[in-house]
Amino acid sequence: MARTGRSGDVTAKRRPTHRGLVAAYLFVFALIAGSAGVVFGYLLDGEATRAMDSAVAASPVSPASAAAVPPEPAPIQALPLPVRPAPSLGFRKLPPEESAGMIEITTDGLRLPRISPSGWMPWIANARRFDPSVGAPARLGLLMINVGLKEPAMRKAIEELPPEVSLAFLPGTPDLPRWLQQARAFGHETYLMLPMDDPAVGERGLRPIEAAADAAENLKRLRTILARGEGYVGLVVAAPGRPALAEAVLRPLLKEIADRGLALIEISPMPGPASIQRLTEELGVGYARSTDVLDYKLAGEGVVGNLDRLAAWVAEAAPDRAPRHAFGVAQPDEEAITALRGWYKGQEARKDVSMVPIIGHFECRDACMNRMRTQPAQLRP
Repeated sequence: MARTGRSGDVTAKRRPTHRGLVAAYLFVFALIAGSAGVVFGYLLDGEATRAMDSAVAASPVSPASAAAVPPEPAPIQALPLPVRPAPSLGFRKLPPEESAGMIEITTDGLRLPRISPSGWMPWIANARRFDPSVGAPARLGLLMINVGLKEPAMRKAIEELPPEVSLAFLPGTPDLPRWLQQARAFGHETYLMLPMDDPAVGERGLRPIEAAADAAENLKRLRTILARGEGYVGLVVAAPGRPALAEAVLRPLLKEIADRGLALIEISPMPGPASIQRLTEELGVGYARSTDVLDYKLAGEGVVGNLDRLAAWVAEAAPDRAPRHAFGVAQPDEEAITALRGWYKGQEARKDVSMVPIIGHFECRDACMNRMRTQPAQLRP
């Protein structure tokens, strides 16, 4: 039931007055004005920021401010790439099983070269291919010995000398198998030095061949040297002492070298046939000899001068004799390597002499040829 007022009228809801409507309109107006102010202020602030940025960009920079700005980083320099070997290697590519057949693993774990079951001999299989019918019949070669004494010179010889230069490594060279592979990748024929009566070799962990040691001990030392690497052609003996030249010392060693299908190089300034040469002929070992030590101090002409002299002698032709062939020997000196590289480059157009690896200077007489005929492919260039 509705309440009644003093006047007696029934009262329902109270109507809003004019004062309330005005307050509401003012509140809405204030909201709109406030929003507009925010938007307008934002626009003004953006214009001000852009104007400030332009002013800063146009204003000069003080020395103190310039010092505070970090300098631009230096451009990154790329490391030089290692020298890559030439694509043409000049070596035979035998089947993997044939190559594996030229390695004997002994009971004490040594990996030694041997003649493969099919008859391949390492001194032919591991040599650079050489065709005597190509080029001038007079032949000139270069053998660098004692490679590995200093790594920078060894690396320089491998990477910078032409592939016709053969390299003979010291058997005590650290990480020798890797360096032999690297030399082959650059096209070099490789050999191992055979230390004989050399006390300095003992400092590198290897015992040299000695006349005072018995045959069994010298054979053990020889096999230790042979097991230092793989893929080489043979051994190099450099000017052995008189006691080491005795047949009682040499014969068991050369028999082992022959049985394993390796070659032998002798470096000796002594003229005339040597006992090593006679034994290699008897046992059928590939043999080469040089008396031309190009960096011999008493020669006085330097490595390049001596090589010029040797090349001139080889190039001399005569109708009543066979063409000459010879190879010089040098030590791995960095200056000599640079000079030899330049010398070889200057001989590229030469027609009277062929530059060949040491395999082109080997003697293979009757006994040697008979052994090679067990695998006829060895007789092909």
